[in-house]
Amino acid sequence: MNARTEPVQAEPDIPARPPIVRELLLVAGLFLVYKLGRQLAAGHTGEAFRDAHRVWDVERWLRLPGEGAVQSLLLHGDTVVRVANAYYATVHFPATAAFLIWLYLRRPAHYVWARRALAAVTAAALALHLAFPLAPPRMLAATGLVDTARVYGPSVYGPPQTDHLSNQFAAMPSLHFGWALMVAVGLVVATRSRLRWLWLLHPLVTLLVIVGTANHYWLDALVAAALLGLALAVVRAPRRGTVGTPAGRGAPRLAPAGERQVLAGAGR
Repeated sequence: MNARTEPVQAEPDIPARPPIVRELLLVAGLFLVYKLGRQLAAGHTGEAFRDAHRVWDVERWLRLPGEGAVQSLLLHGDTVVRVANAYYATVHFPATAAFLIWLYLRRPAHYVWARRALAAVTAAALALHLAFPLAPPRMLAATGLVDTARVYGPSVYGPPQTDHLSNQFAAMPSLHFGWALMVAVGLVVATRSRLRWLWLLHPLVTLLVIVGTANHYWLDALVAAALLGLALAVVRAPRRGTVGTPAGRGAPRLAPAGERQVLAGAGR
């Protein structure tokens, strides 16, 4: 083939990965700030129960389906409810961490976008936890719900009076649901597989688990989804060209005029 007609492949346009040490320190710092901030909201027991009654009444006024309908499905068998408790206890953090690690290694531009969105949602959630302490439905007698983790296990919480590792009066918004929804949205945006929409099953299962185990109200998930929507409206996703293989791969470009002249002469 005449060299005059041969295209020259473009160099792969791979977004630079942020320095890994900086990212580890940043993510660890955000997590510590969040954990410490949740502790600041602990101890507001009376206010948390008053807010719980308000949320319960608002849900009934909105005619939302009762959380008990979901829990009754889980209580059909001990195995089902234990699996739900284990999902609540073990999937939340590892799934989010795996999501961020995969994006960092394979989709650097999407990693920065997802990390910023998660940080924004978490910061907004912390502010709401401080302003609106909320007892979960498992603690509210008016709901008639069972604390499935305490009854069937496994449980990640101890008695609220002695639990110094977590703030159990920070039910709204549900970061279990907010983070799961971000994982699904991030993977749908960052991949091209026709099956990528199945990632939406993760937040769907998470929603059924957090409600069915009486750890959250429906409104906790709705508020988390609204906060994530606001975060994604502010933090713009990368251009579609950065999805999948490095942008520019497979799109040949012609060599500059000077190079074409040299190549043409070489082919004579």
